[in-house]
Amino acid sequence: MITHSVFFKLKYPHDSIQEQQFLSAAAELSGIAGVKNFKSVKQTGKKNNYDFGLIMEFENEEIYKKYNENPLHTRFIEKYWIPTVADFMEIDYEFLNK
Repeated sequence: MITHSVFFKLKYPHDSIQEQQFLSAAAELSGIAGVKNFKSVKQTGKKNNYDFGLIMEFENEEIYKKYNENPLHTRFIEKYWIPTVADFMEIDYEFLNK
């Protein structure tokens, strides 16, 4: 099982229409085949500069690769991610204790 997580800061003000449009578009990624346990999260602490996160799981590396190549994902990256995200950190991991 691979957990894919990305934490980010948007260029738009909090509670703006653009912020809501981005988060709505991101939620559509949950419909891509192979995505499990999709979560959108909002930062509550002050230990980093990120405001939101997306977390999802994939059964294996092959399914994760297909997700990255999926047209819905690539359109999201081109239309929303690249022009909208000011900063981000991506972490992909597998649990050590199975």
